Amino acid sequence: MLNENHAFILDFPELTADIVQLNHDDPTFKADLQQYHQLDYDIRQLEISGSPIDDDNMNDLKLKRVELKDMLYKQLTKHHEQASN
Repeated sequence: MLNENHAFILDFPELTADIVQLNHDDPTFKADLQQYHQLDYDIRQLEISGSPIDDDNMNDLKLKRVELKDMLYKQLTKHHEQASN
């Protein structure tokens, strides 16, 4: 879907408190999250402007976004499990 907002906190609302805490306490998580949001913004801007890059480059950007999301989610769920115990 074009121009869909993939903001991390919107995709995992049940983990909002963990996202906020990690974003505040963990500089690596914060930097990765900022990179994820910037990449998501860039992709949406390209989609709005009619994707002025070729499909391979757009797919590479989207793959990188997915990889970042997976990495962030693993950190997030690990933190959530530790905080729950």
